[in-house]
Amino acid sequence: MATDYDAPRKTDTEEENESLEELKAQSAAKGSTNIDIDEADLAETLELPGADLSDESITVTVIPKQADEFTCSKCFLVHHRSQLAKKGKDGPVCNDCN
Repeated sequence: MATDYDAPRKTDTEEENESLEELKAQSAAKGSTNIDIDEADLAETLELPGADLSDESITVTVIPKQADEFTCSKCFLVHHRSQLAKKGKDGPVCNDCN
């Protein structure tokens, strides 16, 4: 539990005067400040594993590999030729995989 060291402290007599009912009322008042969250909004953004997404479509523009780019033979990512570390027997290798 976090402690606020800057908060004013109560004396022993003040602590004795607080009854159990007052403490329960204070904790109930603090608990009633919860924000209401609409369950329908949560359900719209929730995706379950294995959910059927066959009716969903994604639009992505694919740009072909340019003349100054290569595909790394280890990570299979397309990099600019400035990232070329070496050309091995399996193909070009990027600086990250070298």
